[in-house]
Amino acid sequence: MILTKCAACATELGLSLGKKCGRCSTRYCGPECQVQHWKEGGHDQLCKPIKKAGGAEQYNANKKYAEAVTVAAEACAEDTKGQTCYICTQALHWKTKEGLVRGCSCRGTAGFAHVSCLAEQAKILVAEAEENNSDDSQWHRWNTCSLCEQEYHGVVVCALGWACWKTYLGRLEADELRIGALSLLGNGLSDAGHNEDALPVREAELAMRRRLGASEENILVVQSNLAITYGELGDLERALSMEQEVYSGRLKLNGEDHEETLIAASNYATSLVRLQRFGEAKSLLRKIMPVARRVLGESHQLTLTMRWNYAMVLYKDASATLGDLREAVETFEEIERTSRRVFGGAHPNTRGIEVALQEAREALRAREAPSASV
Repeated sequence: MILTKCAACATELGLSLGKKCGRCSTRYCGPECQVQHWKEGGHDQLCKPIKKAGGAEQYNANKKYAEAVTVAAEACAEDTKGQTCYICTQALHWKTKEGLVRGCSCRGTAGFAHVSCLAEQAKILVAEAEENNSDDSQWHRWNTCSLCEQEYHGVVVCALGWACWKTYLGRLEADELRIGALSLLGNGLSDAGHNEDALPVREAELAMRRRLGASEENILVVQSNLAITYGELGDLERALSMEQEVYSGRLKLNGEDHEETLIAASNYATSLVRLQRFGEAKSLLRKIMPVARRVLGESHQLTLTMRWNYAMVLYKDASATLGDLREAVETFEEIERTSRRVFGGAHPNTRGIEVALQEAREALRAREAPSASV
């Protein structure tokens, strides 16, 4: 359940407060709002269509999915002009008339597709794996390009998140596909910058997993995602506290060489940087960067993120030396080339590194200018 507000007054209801329409399950904070919504809010006209669609949650998911597809196609319109879908080979989807998207690391004429086609492909592959009791669930096809094998990002993965949620939300609460769909939706909303919408999804997933007795591994994953959302919404102290808890849990559960531990350490370092606790961040990053390079390699996205944060610490710290600033610029230049080669120039990480590189260069020039004039 991700509809957590009263449909009439938008009061936050959490997962269990309030009441529901007996016909379509639309949620309200009380009978007064329900009556007002029926008489003045148009629910008398919408109740039957909502019920026909499968209830309030399904109706909302279908609507949000359609909106997200439109946004994704419009955002990708310039890049996809004159191209065709690699799945159905059409420019416009035969049924929905939606445009094309490309939100991965494919380049040239590769990787163009309709969100509907990507969703249908993922749905079929997951169903086949489920029917065959395969260990390879093909779940990654909901968020990973089958051509370049890089995860989708931005508004494209947001649209796929809504596609996944609307596909599986009707299953039982404990069904792994339903739980996974909720997680993917939260990831998609966050990646598209819709963190206020992602927050109730994250909190709902954590509450649900705890209620179902999920493993420590699964709880740590959800806590990590929730902490990131707190950080994006400006609740930095709460984010830091949870990131520290997750990192400690990962060290105990997986050890320092495990990729999940490195992810937790990187997220913890990011929270320290945001709070300008540069000394602690620098100490942590110096400890984990060599491990990431050894375990994951120089070109891995996580390694690049750690080095990005380290360079940020070097040039943003008020006590930074001239040598620190030069090292920051050199680091940014190196990881920008690597990110461009691995992910392409349009990837959000590449663009973010480019902006940080410009800022670091300006800081270096400002520091060198007085010396040059002496």
